[in-house]
Amino acid sequence: MIMRKALQPALLLGLFASLTACPPPNSVRSAEASAPVATQEGRGNGAVSAADPRAQAAGEEILAKGGSATDAAIAVMLALTVVEPQSSGVGGGGFLIHAGADGVTSFDGRETAPAAATPTRFLDADGKRLPRDKRVLSGLSVGVPGNIALAAKAHAQFGKLEWAELFQPAIRLAREGFQVNRRLNGSLGDHKDRAGKTKSARAVFFDAQGAPLPVGATITNPDFARTLESLASAGPRYLYFVMADRLAQYVAQETPQDGLMTEADIDAYTAKLRDPVCGRYRTYKICGMGPPSSGGVAVAQMLGQLERFDLAALGPDSATFWHLFLESQRIAYADRGLYIGDADFVPVPVAGLVDPAYLAERSALISPDTALPQAKPGAPQGVQVAMAPGDRPQEQGTTHFSVVDKDGNAVSYTSTIEGAFGSGLFFEGFYLNNELTDFSSRPESDGKPVANRVEGGKRPRSSMAPTIVFDKSGEVVLVVGAAGGPTIPVQTARSIIGVIDFGLSANEAVALPIIMAFGPSVIYEEGSFLEGLEDEFKALGHTRIRGAGLPLKSNALRRVTDQSGSITWEVARDPRIEPKLAYE
Repeated sequence: MIMRKALQPALLLGLFASLTACPPPNSVRSAEASAPVATQEGRGNGAVSAADPRAQAAGEEILAKGGSATDAAIAVMLALTVVEPQSSGVGGGGFLIHAGADGVTSFDGRETAPAAATPTRFLDADGKRLPRDKRVLSGLSVGVPGNIALAAKAHAQFGKLEWAELFQPAIRLAREGFQVNRRLNGSLGDHKDRAGKTKSARAVFFDAQGAPLPVGATITNPDFARTLESLASAGPRYLYFVMADRLAQYVAQETPQDGLMTEADIDAYTAKLRDPVCGRYRTYKICGMGPPSSGGVAVAQMLGQLERFDLAALGPDSATFWHLFLESQRIAYADRGLYIGDADFVPVPVAGLVDPAYLAERSALISPDTALPQAKPGAPQGVQVAMAPGDRPQEQGTTHFSVVDKDGNAVSYTSTIEGAFGSGLFFEGFYLNNELTDFSSRPESDGKPVANRVEGGKRPRSSMAPTIVFDKSGEVVLVVGAAGGPTIPVQTARSIIGVIDFGLSANEAVALPIIMAFGPSVIYEEGSFLEGLEDEFKALGHTRIRGAGLPLKSNALRRVTDQSGSITWEVARDPRIEPKLAYE
């Protein structure tokens, strides 16, 4: 039985109920008394899980009005721009996976580089990487925002309510105000250089002395309320045509070198339909996002490589399980660094990377008894161009939300502005992303091009991994995703394993700790029970290992069927952020 720091207490819905087609729990798992998690169950209208309860309520309001899962997800994204400005919103982009009667559809709203951007965008005249303030906290890092175009494209296909209706909860929050919680206050203080970079942002989030507004204070954002009202009435054309010139000029004047953003860059932006990445794990079908996100491929690879191991027998207390998980990560991320980029610019061998025969070949490299000396990229079918691995950018300003509607349609949506408060540039009430720093700063290595190098009009690689899990009868049983930069696919795979292999509830699964391989180094979640397994990890060959704080934030919905056949949805939010949501 787990009695660990990493598993926060929860009022666990359906502890004795069964997840459709899932194995029964190994045992009832409890936790030390700490911060309670507000577990809810979705009934009737559907269910929403989001990182902030006020944004979650926005989605629930839309569902109650008869909106679809897509309608509710859009309302959540808009509301998060107001109450979680450090992580998401209109100034950024995202990926959305939809499951319904028409199958699985994936939408790419990733930001794009200006047409004039060059591969040396983030390098100085000597070929060295620019300092952080020029590289990140400037117009150099800003890509054309994609979330509104993504929302419009998804709404056109799967929306039920009028477009303007979806904006009303966010407009109320921005105009009437919302309370500062501990999480926003702490983030404003931790990232003051970004959050308070501009006078207009300081006027919204800081007091006259330049300190972040205190916990419990009420914030109003009238400029953003007006922006939302214009988007609601004029549609996406307000961003991509009406205000495109103002936005482009603002970003251009903050850009110290390389290609400037233009009105034409913004006018030309389109969200795209992409082929989802789907694979099998045990008796389940797992569907996620394809390139330019690496998330869907990485999750499919990790799970596929681990399928031959009896993880249920090992259990989550086992150092062997976490070792196997580490090895699978190392192998998957070796492929990620070499092959994944924007498929409109580089040939990405997606089918080869998730082919069962290839995954079996890669899995054979994993030993339960010892770590690989070095994880190297494989040679999947479909490789057309010799590429070189790039660096590994980090994305921290990200959020995930999951929605299911009364008709059983499901949406898994991950949205980001890259770093906390993005570039720090604040425009008409919202922060602009610094997403272009997700490109590799090195355009080539050993004379070979890097798949994720900067190019005009290109979308940077992402770690985002919105995922939907189906049982053997084709029913959605888990809608899951995460925020936290390169940890996102690892968190997502961990949650899926927790539910499928360990028989955990969604709340227990997202509360499991994380251990992650960064090349030859291993970092485990500081304060978790994994600390007590460090000697065992070292004995298995993971000698460069330490504990550290990790940017973890997962959300999930789990289908629960009781003995009468009645279906409800367990609503799970990562317990690590729960104490930070208090308003006092």
